[in-house]
Amino acid sequence: MSQISAEHPDWTRETPRQFWDPGRKLLLSIRRYQYWRERAGIFGRLFCKVIVLRHRFWSVVTGADIPLTCSIGGALLIPHPNGIVIHPDAKIGVNCLIFQQVTLGSRGVGSVPEVGGHVDIGAGAKVLELVKIGDHARIGANAVIITDVGSNAVAVGAAKIYQAS
Repeated sequence: MSQISAEHPDWTRETPRQFWDPGRKLLLSIRRYQYWRERAGIFGRLFCKVIVLRHRFWSVVTGADIPLTCSIGGALLIPHPNGIVIHPDAKIGVNCLIFQQVTLGSRGVGSVPEVGGHVDIGAGAKVLELVKIGDHARIGANAVIITDVGSNAVAVGAAKIYQAS
């Protein structure tokens, strides 16, 4: 069994598979906005305005609150984007998997999570505060994470963390 990289994104994970692929289309609008925002000139500003409308459309369709300016590593996979909320300052590593109703946020000012590479976050999980989730970690469904989770660890329930050997 080959392990997915925590450093090198597999961009095929984000490629829309069909016309109606809301999660991937939402990510595509975020990627295009960030690309054109970096480019100078009138075309960059014009394209950003159009892409903001596409982002709003896909945000309504998916029910997700993922800001255009957030720091998302390559190859994020959100198969069921309904109810996903990501703080604008949160950092997400490459090749991550986030299921529905996940919140990556804060309970205070300046305390946002940092998610490592190839992290799987189960449905309904809440990652709050200034916590670091290590590479290849897995967060169980409906877990509430308010402490750091190490690399290759599994966190379930109210922050019960099991280290893999």
